[in-house]
Amino acid sequence: MDKMLCLGFESTAHTFSCAVVEKKDHRGRILSDVRRIYRPPEGQGIHPREASRHHIECSSEVLAECLKEANLTIKDIDIISYAAGPGLGPCLRVAGVIARTISSYYKIPIYPVNHAIGHIELGKLLTGANDPLVLLVSGGHTMLAAFKGKKWRIFGETLDITLGQLLDQFGRSLGFASPCGKKIEDLALQSENYVELPYLVKGNDVSFSGLLSATKKISKNVADACYSLQETAFAMIGEATERALSFTEKRELLVVGGVAANKRLSGMLEKICTRQEAAFYVSPIQYAGDCGSQIAWTGLLESTVKNGAKMSDTFVRQSWRLDTVEINY
Repeated sequence: MDKMLCLGFESTAHTFSCAVVEKKDHRGRILSDVRRIYRPPEGQGIHPREASRHHIECSSEVLAECLKEANLTIKDIDIISYAAGPGLGPCLRVAGVIARTISSYYKIPIYPVNHAIGHIELGKLLTGANDPLVLLVSGGHTMLAAFKGKKWRIFGETLDITLGQLLDQFGRSLGFASPCGKKIEDLALQSENYVELPYLVKGNDVSFSGLLSATKKISKNVADACYSLQETAFAMIGEATERALSFTEKRELLVVGGVAANKRLSGMLEKICTRQEAAFYVSPIQYAGDCGSQIAWTGLLESTVKNGAKMSDTFVRQSWRLDTVEINY
């Protein structure tokens, strides 16, 4: 049996995570996934240097806990992977330095991984989706992608802020600390009073900045504002998704990223899939957001066609679009 173990490191934004994933006969199994999340002060967003300091301070504890949970030592690990981008520069460097250090000292092959592709590959593993249209919605991404010709092709994306940033920035204007999505979702459940807000779909792209400004102006009634914000933003995403499903003729929709945990968004997208006669898959809540498992599993997939990167070829890249990555596995 072809069995491999990968230790994956994730530190693109607010989460520092280590995970061990096993690949055996083309199947993956998560053996451990340990995370620590940087929590900024209320009303504030992520400060990259403060978040990176948090990641550095908790890194040794998280790594030790990860290996203990998997009942392994570092010498049992076959390969190492780390999120090389996209993300916040100071945060990315933490996982990059730790992964390079361990790889160099223990002579373990190393794989830089695109964080967005990690979301997709783990989502496919955990849901069983085969050839889906992917909706990636998080603090760092809002895009629709489908795989063709060894690359993920973009069929729609945000023109300004992401869906996660929309929710976080509005939440911070109310005094919440990032991430704010769950608080906004809970508040939205307390209202059914829709206040008309700007709805901006341009072609198959969306624009959220005007929606954010307009929602702030009606935030006197918090529940109404949260309800109206969600309904408008999710309807925009839904329109773009349905058009992309029809255009690509995909028979599966897979939703990944932190905002995939929102039940109202999932409900709207599920109805779209019913209309389009497509299967609906959403990443399990536990693994929808940033985690080491997505990086470890993608590293294992890359190891089937690559022998690891030279230390001189390892990197971190704040801006690294998934549609620039050629995939051969």
